[in-house]
Amino acid sequence: MTAKSSRQTEPQNMINARMYNRPIAIVGMSALFPDAPNLHQYWDNIINKIDSIIEVPKSRWNIEDYYDIDAEAPDKTYCKRGGFIPDIDFNPMEFGIPPNILEVTDVTQLLGLLVAKSAMKDAGYGETSDEVLDATGVILGVTSGMKLLGSLTSRLQYPIWEKVLRRSGISESDTGQIIEKMKKAYVRWEENSFPGLLGNVIAGRIANRLNLGGTNCTVDAACASSLSAMKMAISDLLEYRSDMMIAGGVDADNSPMMYMCFSKTPAFTKGENPRPFDEDSGGVMIGEGLGMVVLKRLEDAERDGDRIYAVVKGIGTSSDGKFKSIYAPRSGGQAKALRRAYEDANVEPLCIGMLEAHGTGTAAGDVAEFEGLKEVFTENKPEKSCYPDYQHIALGSIKSQIGHTKAAAGIAGLIKTALALHHKILPPSINIDRPSKKLGIENTPFYLNTEPRPWITDGEPRRAGVSAFGFGGTNFHYVLEEF
Repeated sequence: MTAKSSRQTEPQNMINARMYNRPIAIVGMSALFPDAPNLHQYWDNIINKIDSIIEVPKSRWNIEDYYDIDAEAPDKTYCKRGGFIPDIDFNPMEFGIPPNILEVTDVTQLLGLLVAKSAMKDAGYGETSDEVLDATGVILGVTSGMKLLGSLTSRLQYPIWEKVLRRSGISESDTGQIIEKMKKAYVRWEENSFPGLLGNVIAGRIANRLNLGGTNCTVDAACASSLSAMKMAISDLLEYRSDMMIAGGVDADNSPMMYMCFSKTPAFTKGENPRPFDEDSGGVMIGEGLGMVVLKRLEDAERDGDRIYAVVKGIGTSSDGKFKSIYAPRSGGQAKALRRAYEDANVEPLCIGMLEAHGTGTAAGDVAEFEGLKEVFTENKPEKSCYPDYQHIALGSIKSQIGHTKAAAGIAGLIKTALALHHKILPPSINIDRPSKKLGIENTPFYLNTEPRPWITDGEPRRAGVSAFGFGGTNFHYVLEEF
C-alpha cells in the first residue's frame, strides 16, 4: 500500500495530526529591527507609521566606494538606502565571552544572545530552573550572510595581490610590506575564527550561554528561513522532544556584498522607499533585523499561567516545483502553502481579518503573491461561506517600514501580527498611495490598510495569516488566532 493510499484510508490520523487539535502558544517575543532596539519600540514604530529606510550609514560602508546610479555599472550597486539596526550596547562578560575574541566573532552571534535572552525574559523565564532549561531548545533561520566570512576570505587573497604588485614592477621587499599593510584591513585568522564565522553557532552559542538542553540548530530557506525554523521548532514541541522552544531569524548583513547580490539580480527599487503592492512599486530595499519568539504547547502555557500573545493554529508549507527559473515566484506554489495552512487550522481562509504578506515590493513578486491570494480566497470560495464578499481583510507588509530583513523577514511579519492580535489593532503599511492596477484588488476580499484602526469583530475570534517565501521556491504560511 502506498503512502498516499494509506493516508486516504486513515483520515482520522491526519485529523489528529493537524494543528487545530494541537495549537501552539506564543508566550514571549523579542525584536531588534531598524529604529527598534526592543519589542515595545518595534510595535510603537509600526503603529506610528515610522519610516526606517535611510541612506547607508558610514558605520556600514562608504556610499562613494560602491554606489553608482547606473544599474549596469560593473561591481557597483545602484541602491544606497536600506534599513539598519541601531547601535546596541553589548557586554561580553555578561555572557562569559572573552573580550579579545569579539573581533573574530560575527556580530550575529553576539546580537543573537541579546535577543534570545530578552525573549526568554519576556516569556517570564529569564530566571528559571535547570529542569525547564533542559527541555528548551533553539532553532533559528540563518542564511549565508555572515559578514565576518567576507573579511576572513578577503585576507586570503594575498597571493593574487602579490602577483599583481610584482607584475606592476613593485620590488619584492616593497610588495611584502604592502601586503602586510593590506592584511591589517581584515580580521586575522586564529583559533576562534572558525566558530566565529559559522551560522549554526548563532544557535549553538545561545544554547551554550543560556544552558538549554533541547535541539539547537539553524536552517536556511532564504527569505523564508525564520518561518522554516519556527516550523521545525513547533515540530519539536508537537513530538514532545521539548517543552519550550526559541525560534526566529537573524540577519545583520547589509554589507556591500549583499547590496551587490540584490543589485545584479536586479531586485532593488530605484526609488527612495519600498512600496509593496503600490502602483509605483519598483523593487525591494533590504534591512537588518533579529526577531525571536518563545513557543509552548497551548495546554502547557495555560497550565503554567503564561502570558499568551497569540496562538498558532495552522501551518502550510510547499515548494514551487518545476518552473521557469529558480528564483521566479510561482503563484500556484504559494497558493498550495496557503491552502494547507487553512486546512491545518480547520478554518476558512475568509475568516481572517489581517494578512501579513511577504510583500517585497518587486513587480513580479507582488503580482505573483497576489495571484496566489486570489486563487485561494476568491476562486475556490465555498458556496455556503458565511464570510463577506466585500474587502474585509487588511493586507500589509512590514517591509514597507523596515525593508526586507532577509532571513528575519518572516519573523518580522509574524511578530507584528502577534502584536496586532494581542492589542486588537489592525496595523498600517506605509508608502502606499494607490494599489497597483495589476492586482485588481477591488474585486477581492483584500484592502491595503494604511492607517492603524481598531480590530472589530462580530464575535468571531480574530485571526490572521502570515506569509514568507524564499528563493528556490520555498513557501510558508501561518494561521494565527487571538487568545
